[in-house]
Amino acid sequence: MVVVGSGWIGLEVAAAARGYGNDVTVIGSSTVPLSKAIGPVLGGVFEKLHRDNGVEFRNKDSVVAIDGSDDGPREVVTGSGERIPADIVVVGVGAEPNIAVAERSRLKLSNGILVDSGMRTDVEDIYAVGDVANPYLPAIEHHLRNEHWANAIAGGKVAAHAILGERAVYDEIPYFYSDQYDLGMEYSGYAPLAAEAEVVFRGDKDAREFIAFWLRGDRVVAGMNVNVWDVNDKVQRLIREGVRVARDRLTDESVSLDSL
Repeated sequence: MVVVGSGWIGLEVAAAARGYGNDVTVIGSSTVPLSKAIGPVLGGVFEKLHRDNGVEFRNKDSVVAIDGSDDGPREVVTGSGERIPADIVVVGVGAEPNIAVAERSRLKLSNGILVDSGMRTDVEDIYAVGDVANPYLPAIEHHLRNEHWANAIAGGKVAAHAILGERAVYDEIPYFYSDQYDLGMEYSGYAPLAAEAEVVFRGDKDAREFIAFWLRGDRVVAGMNVNVWDVNDKVQRLIREGVRVARDRLTDESVSLDSL
């Protein structure tokens, strides 16, 4: 199998394929897988995980052709000129919101359908939720579109209350999770704030048992627990309440997260 794309979808498919005994090569445009989502250091944790499980990577490369016949693919030709044998090719290179109906309805658009914190569009009595909606988040004073089922559920509830005339504000912290081989993780946080934040670790990164925190100054704006469980609510509390926390206490495993 050749997987085109080294984001979450690509790596989850690669892990599943290796679990069934397939030879897998992942072709990605970035230097490190997942670096756009979680940065190069944590992306490197996942790359090592996959390499340890036999996946080959062609980073910072592209696909120029998929050769084959009506019976299926035979090989993938990369931008660097390599020809990689392939019985199956999976392409996971991102998604674009389907805004065709919104365009015809003349709704205000920007990276999806712009909505306020109550999931209302700029046209009366029209609401948008799910992956296509780009809601305003008062917590960060910024619009943020998040592609995950948890976002669709939360936004749907807010829209329902707003339609009923009740006060409703989207205040859920973006959340997603991933399971790959023996690694399970949960991520909560605001990507626009995490992009320029410092990443610090509590636990053993090399053993893949840790919590990573994204710090802006002395406040946590995102967190990811890897093979450490029953802590996501605590991580979300630090983010939601804007708790000021000293770096050394945050990374000290002897200090309870509840005490921060």
